[in-house]
Amino acid sequence: MLQDGDLAPEFELATDGGETVTLSRLRGKPVVVYFYPKDDTSGCTIEAKDFSRLAAEFRKAGVEVIGVSPDSVESHQKFRAKYNLAVRLAADPDKVAANAYGVWVQKSMYGRSYMGVERSTFLVDKAGRVARSWRKVKVPEHAEEVLAAARALVAT
Repeated sequence: MLQDGDLAPEFELATDGGETVTLSRLRGKPVVVYFYPKDDTSGCTIEAKDFSRLAAEFRKAGVEVIGVSPDSVESHQKFRAKYNLAVRLAADPDKVAANAYGVWVQKSMYGRSYMGVERSTFLVDKAGRVARSWRKVKVPEHAEEVLAAARALVAT
């Protein structure tokens, strides 16, 4: 299990903007990587809108925000357009990043077990280490909490 202080696992993922995002290329500035289960579902939409609402504040603090789910680039593009999202969304259809971060887990709903993304967020420092992680995230006020932690990290 990935712990705070560990080197954040590298990833290279296609984004909704048509480019590729690689964690190591973002070294030198803090990065928020938030994993969410599925585009255009209730909790995931609220979370994406919350991070988007605060996107200018994250940028002002010098922090990059990337949302990651197993959905396709095309799904991300539709999701971004539908809700006018202001954060970059990265596609992880093979669950390589989700597995590396330990968020592709067995879940259960209505007595049925299945594999899925455990909503989780990782604040990666400018050296590429996990400064703070949140697992089993509850969406309300989560983006604000991450912004506060990111600002505190930048201030140190």
